[in-house]
Amino acid sequence: MAKADYYAILEVEKNADAEVLKKAYRKKAMRFHPDRNPGDKTAEAKFKEISEAYEVLKDEQKRAAYDRFGHAAFDPAQGGRPGGAGFEANFGAGSSFADVFDDLFGEFMGGRRGGRGAARGADLRYNLGVSLEDAYAGKQVTVRVPAQAACEACTGSGSTGGTQPVTCGTCGGAGKVRAQQGFFTIERTCPTCHGSGRIIRDPCRVCSGSGRVHKEKTLSVKIPAGVEDGTRIRLSGEGEAGVRGSPAGDLYIFVSVTAHRLFQRDGANIYCRVPIPMALAALGGQIDVPTVGGTRARLTIPEGTQSGHQFRLKGKGMPVMRGQGQGDMYVQAVVETPMNLNKRQRELLQEFQRTGGRDTHPESEGFFAKVKELWEDLKD
Repeated sequence: MAKADYYAILEVEKNADAEVLKKAYRKKAMRFHPDRNPGDKTAEAKFKEISEAYEVLKDEQKRAAYDRFGHAAFDPAQGGRPGGAGFEANFGAGSSFADVFDDLFGEFMGGRRGGRGAARGADLRYNLGVSLEDAYAGKQVTVRVPAQAACEACTGSGSTGGTQPVTCGTCGGAGKVRAQQGFFTIERTCPTCHGSGRIIRDPCRVCSGSGRVHKEKTLSVKIPAGVEDGTRIRLSGEGEAGVRGSPAGDLYIFVSVTAHRLFQRDGANIYCRVPIPMALAALGGQIDVPTVGGTRARLTIPEGTQSGHQFRLKGKGMPVMRGQGQGDMYVQAVVETPMNLNKRQRELLQEFQRTGGRDTHPESEGFFAKVKELWEDLKD
């Protein structure tokens, strides 16, 4: 079966520059990445196809060969290219799923910085739940994170007793080796030092030469006032330690705000349903309502307040995270019908019902008047 065109796979024009290629790859890679589609073989195959296309088109030499010879430039069965020296493109798991993805997303969740040879520590994720009250006021919290920390015995070097790693003789400390194939130069991770550029002659007995040990870290995290559900807080360098003194990864705190029994939140605004006794709604008056900040707010109920009416309390909502001002609080009146009436209360309501009229219940009177007209029209 013929392979799809690399430009068509990424949905870009043949004259697309590096930035356009990168954006196109990023969009598609995020959509079809296996972590977002667990168990989906179709998505996994699509991700491999996207990664293969980008691996070729992002490299000027590979792209030039592809533009000239198409897929034949990378097909060993055809000698690499028609009538010329062979060229083998490496699209194994280490290339498409690690190197290519890290080129774009190295700043988040386990990517590598400072080149492919740097064995940067993995990023870590910590899920933190906070109450709505804590989200309103902000809070300093302590979290305990199990992780790989730098070995104290060898100060993270991986070598015993102050000895230092030596430069790798295979790559000369570069962490990469190059090989000439035809008129192309292929660069791969050094197989001897695995990209570190150094060799441990006398490994540390505590960490077995890795420079890392398993340890629980205790960290203090500041939760800003107004934090929203799903907010991500990055603690640089607080992830797992890198191998043999390499840079540490980052710790990402994912905040989830728990549901409140009284308040509902929408951005910086707070909503609350408050039951209003029927007599108070009819006659008017004042009530105290709670706010998310823990205080009380005096609310004036006008005569004839209907169920569903909203009152706005300006500035009584959530603070804007890392911004200025606060949202508002909206109180929705729910007029409560009396229940469990005693004899006297029932008599008073019956008297009220007899003496009432269109003026006391204009909405219901108007509704049933329209119903009556409808029935009369149907008879005609």
